[in-house]
Parts: sequence; structure tokens; C-alpha cells
Amino acid sequence: MAVELKVPPLGESITEAVVGKWNKKQGETVAADEPIVVLETDKVTIDVPAPAAGAIAAIAFKEGDKVRVGDVLGTIEAGGASAPASKPAAAAEPAPAASAASSASADARITPTARKIVEENKLDVSQLKGTGAGGRITKEDALGQLNRPAEPSAPAPAPRPAAPPAPSGPRPRADREERVKMTPLRRRVAERLLQAQSNAAILTTFNEVDMGEVMDLRKQYNEKFQAKHGVKLGFMSLFVRAAIEALKTFPQVNAEIDGEDVIFKRYYDIGVAVSGSRGLVVPVLRDADSLSLADMEKKIGDFGTRARNDKLTINELQGGTFTISNGGTFGSMLSTPILNPPQTGILGMHNIVERPVARNGQVVIRPIMYLALSYDHRLIDGREAVQFLVRIKDCIEDPTRLLLEI
Repeated sequence: MAVELKVPPLGESITEAVVGKWNKKQGETVAADEPIVVLETDKVTIDVPAPAAGAIAAIAFKEGDKVRVGDVLGTIEAGGASAPASKPAAAAEPAPAASAASSASADARITPTARKIVEENKLDVSQLKGTGAGGRITKEDALGQLNRPAEPSAPAPAPRPAAPPAPSGPRPRADREERVKMTPLRRRVAERLLQAQSNAAILTTFNEVDMGEVMDLRKQYNEKFQAKHGVKLGFMSLFVRAAIEALKTFPQVNAEIDGEDVIFKRYYDIGVAVSGSRGLVVPVLRDADSLSLADMEKKIGDFGTRARNDKLTINELQGGTFTISNGGTFGSMLSTPILNPPQTGILGMHNIVERPVARNGQVVIRPIMYLALSYDHRLIDGREAVQFLVRIKDCIEDPTRLLLEI
């Protein structure tokens, strides 16, 4: 019995995806609930499991094709044994067998990329000389043949013409270029960044924070913290807590503009940027004001692990009232983060560097981090933005403020 493999619901407002990768080929056997195909949306990647055990009878969409919710990706012959991708030839007919062997040999001596170039441009494989390992034909070999001028069938003797002048413009570099399609996630990121730049009056203010007290706090209590909670005490949870204190004082940074109205959020869903397999993603800590530091560290650690393995759900990436991004993990000294619409504020953290600073009339070396707050100037004035950032600075430089909420 054939069982259809369909595109599952992808989440709120998401109707289409791109076939990223087939884990199985036509004819191969699969177990029930085994991931068969990976779908890429503009937010996350999704593994589509086998609805039944059996063999893959047909594949309807190839990698790179767009699909919509409900489309039939292929069929599985439930309970069936592994079947070949095409109808096998009779054993008594040696010619097809030889042909199959020849085809397999041809596939083995040419890379997939080179084969695609050959097929699209109708090149003669027999005229290609492979320079890859074991004489395998590479993309460069195919492009070299493609760009080589055709030889005349019967060249007539003629005097050698004078060499043409060297071109003054840039020379073609097609043999050193590679064209690939943007992933749905990268396309969506590009769209949202352009949307943010076009629809908001983004301004950025900066400050610096002395990380000495927080670093001493970690050094003193991290071992006990980890023993009790099973997770290390990081900087991010402390910055989330400090940001919440600042958001309570300046609610317009936790708001959004909707037409001619302003929606003030009386809850604190904080987006935390983490590295995924295909770039940065921003999962959300829901009701972060009700979480302990240990709860935050556990959730942020879990977000990071699942982001690298493409296991975050769409709901975990939606919403959010304010975002924190830590470019310091990549070595960034300073940046101007871009808003995550429709939010009106985003905090950028950066790397910690020992710098000379003045303290009580003396020059001392302190661990300093630069902070950046990008905000929507349509709703937030410069005074409030600066004071918001100073509030975060005060909380980090004196961590007892976070405990006493003062």
C-alpha cells in the first residue's frame, strides 16, 4: 500500500518551503518516523519523518524545489522491500547491464557539479580531460572546455594576424566564480534587514561598561552555581536581567508602533541571538522577568545547541519585545545592530578588552566592554535611549542592583 509523504504544517503565516536535502533515495528502505527529507523555511529547517516503514516508491520534488503545505513530496510503499529506482532489466539481456556499468563508470569519473555544466551546455564528455584525483573531471575542466573557442573543421592557411590589443576592462573570471541560490533563511534575513532600514528611523547610542565586578562575581560563585544548577553562570543572563530592569524604567523601548498607535508591552519576551548552522537566529526567552539566572542560562544553552542542529521550532523564533546580540563572541569591538521589526530597541554586546581608564585621578587597567543600543527614533528620544543604556551600565557595574532591584 502506497503512503503519501506530505509537506506538514510549517507554522503561523508560513506556507512554503524549499526542499533542502533528501536523506534517502528512491528505492531505499526507511523506518517509521525516520527523517527522510529536510525542508528549509525562512525561519527554521524541518525534518519530515516517514509516516510508515517501507521503501521509497517515488520522489516528486528534487532538492532546491519550492513546495507548499500539503504538497505530496513522494510516496512510500508501506512494508515493501527495497526497490530499485527504475525497472530492472532482464538478467538474460547483457547489453543493458553493460550500459548500466558504463553509466556507473561515467558517473564515477565526473563530479556532480561538472556533470551539471556538461548537461546544461551539451558538452561532449569524451572530449574532457580530467585533472582531479584519479583523472576525475572537475568543474574547472568543464568550464575550461566551455570557454575554449571551437576549432575550425578545415582551417585554411593564412598569414598570422597581428595580436589584438589587450582589453582595457576587467577580464572574465567565470572559471573562478560560483553561483548558488540564497537559502530561504538568508533571503528572509535580507528582507527583514531592508525592511528595518526602510521603515524605522534607526539611531544608535554607545556607552562602555566596566566588567570587573561581574567577572569577580562569576569567579567567586561560578563553581557553587554550577554545582547547584548544573550550568555555568554566563554574562548573557546578567545582561538579560539588567535589560529587563531598564525596560521597566523606559517602557517605550519595550513597545512597538502600529500605524498611529503605540503598543506598550507589559511583558518581557527577550530575544537572544545565537549561532545556527545557517547563520544567526533569535530564539525568545518568554516572560524572562519570571526566570532565575539559572533558568535563563539553561534555556540559552539549549537554544544554542538546538540552533546548531536545526532543531529550534518556529514558535521559539517568533515574537519578542526586545533583542540582545553578543557580537563579542566573534571578537567584535563595536557595532551598530539593526532593529528586529517591529521591536523598537536592540542591545549589542561586544568583546571585553583591558583598557586604561581613569579612576579616582589614577590611570588603571580595567576590563571594558562597549555597549550599543540601536533604537527607533520615531518613538524613543535620544535622552531616553542614553538613560536606558546608563541603567544597564549601572546594573552590570554594581550587580547587587540586580538582586535588590534598585
